[in-house]
Amino acid sequence: MVTDAADYVDLVLEREGDWYRADATRDRVGEPAPTGFPHQSAPELRFTGASVGAVRGAIRDIGNKYPKLTHDDVTALASELWHEPVFERRLAAVVLLQSRVAMLRNSDLTRIEGFVRTAGLRALVDPLATDVTGPLLERLAPGARGHADVAVDRWGEDPDRWLRRAAILSSVPMVRASGAEGDGWPRVVRRLRAVVAFGTDPVVDEAVDAVRAALAKRSPDVPFPR
Repeated sequence: MVTDAADYVDLVLEREGDWYRADATRDRVGEPAPTGFPHQSAPELRFTGASVGAVRGAIRDIGNKYPKLTHDDVTALASELWHEPVFERRLAAVVLLQSRVAMLRNSDLTRIEGFVRTAGLRALVDPLATDVTGPLLERLAPGARGHADVAVDRWGEDPDRWLRRAAILSSVPMVRASGAEGDGWPRVVRRLRAVVAFGTDPVVDEAVDAVRAALAKRSPDVPFPR
C-alpha cells in the first residue's frame, strides 16, 4: 500500500510537471554558498516542475484513497518519498508529515533528523522545523517531551548548520504562541546559546533572527538572550 501511494504521487508529479517550472523552482530554492563560509551542498536534486498546489493535492488524495493510514504507514511513506533525490517528492514527504503531525511520536525525531541532514535547502528544512518538529514537541506529554528535548538540544550543538537551523526554528511556534511566558522558554534560551557558542553562520543566524522577531512581537519587554 505504501509503495502504491508513492507511485501515485510520482504519477501526479509527472502529469503536473513541466520543464520551465522545474527550472524556475531550481533557481528559486537553490542555496548559493554564503560569502566566506564553506558550502554544505545538498545531494544533486532533480525537479519535476510540479507546483506546490499539485504536491499538496497529491497528499490530500492519498488521505482520501487510504483513509486508514497508521502511524507506521505515514512514516514509511514519508521515508519512501524522501529516498529519491527529487525535490517535489521530498516536498510531498514534508507535506505528508505536516498533515499528520498529530500522529507523530518523539521517536520520529530520528527520521526527521535524517531528512534535515540530507535536505540542504531552506524550502525543505524550514517546514520540517516549524511545521513538523515544533508542533510535535508542543503536543508531547511531559515524559516523552523530555526525551525529545534532549534530541533537539543535540541538534543545536551539531556541526551540521542545517540541523542547528532546525533546532532554533522548531522553537518559533512556541515563541509566537506564548513568548517568554511559556514554560518552554528556558529550552529556547538554552538552544540559542548553544548555536551562538558554536559560531557565526548566516544559515543559522537567519533562524536566530526569526526567534528574535517572534519574541519582540509576543514579549516586547523581554530582552533577547545573549
